[in-house]
Formats: sequence, structure tokens, C-alpha cells
Amino acid sequence: MSEHISMSVMSARKSDPVATRETVEAVAAWLRGETEDAPPRKELADACRTTARTLAEELPGHAVELRVPPFVAVQCIDGPRHTRGTPPNVVEMSPETWLRVATGIESFRDALSAGRIDASGSRASEVARGLPVIAIDEG
Repeated sequence: MSEHISMSVMSARKSDPVATRETVEAVAAWLRGETEDAPPRKELADACRTTARTLAEELPGHAVELRVPPFVAVQCIDGPRHTRGTPPNVVEMSPETWLRVATGIESFRDALSAGRIDASGSRASEVARGLPVIAIDEG
């Protein structure tokens, strides 16, 4: 019985801002362009997952799906729940682009204008309200 209770508590746990910052700091030099070597896949995945999930907590809902393939997809923004097929509001970008906008190195608007973000649906751009997730210095 106690295992069931502890599992329920674990699934309800909120994101940890310290852990999120640590995952971002692990890839920060690459994001700033201080090194050309991409970070290890696990570090990149952890940073994408923690920041996307933090954004989903900050902007709860199901109206927009944020996709950062191959690492994470979350639903966010208050509104109608999407249940089948392609969601009506989708924002998709590469891990590097996501982390640059999630950290404030690049604005959502600039990345969208440059074609590094695919956004569809009337509410997709509302994701920008939650950015940056964790601001870092540009170096």
C-alpha cells in the first residue's frame, strides 16, 4: 500500500528549479557558441525535458502542444483539450532552438521569423508568454 501512495506523490511532484538550472548550465557553453562540440545526448535530452516540463507547469493546459523531437512533447496553455489526431495548435523546433529560446538567448519571435520554429494554429505563439523558462547570460 505504501508503494502505491509514494508513487502517487512522485507523479504529482513539481519540477525542481535547481535541477532545471543545472541541466541548462550543463549545455550553456554550447548554447552560447563558446564550443562547437554538441553536448552529450543525455545532457541535451535532460535540458530539453526539464525546461519543456517547467514551461508546461507555468502555462498549464492542453490547447497547444510543444514538441522538441526527439526528446519531449508537452501540452500547455489553458483551453480546449486535444484528444485525437494532430493537435490544432502545435509548436515544434530542434533541441538547440528550444534551449536558445527557453534560456532567453534568442527570442521566440526571432526564431519563428528565421524559420527555426514551426508553429501552426491560432494559439501556438502563446508559448512565448512562458519564455524564457530559465534565463542565462549570453556569455
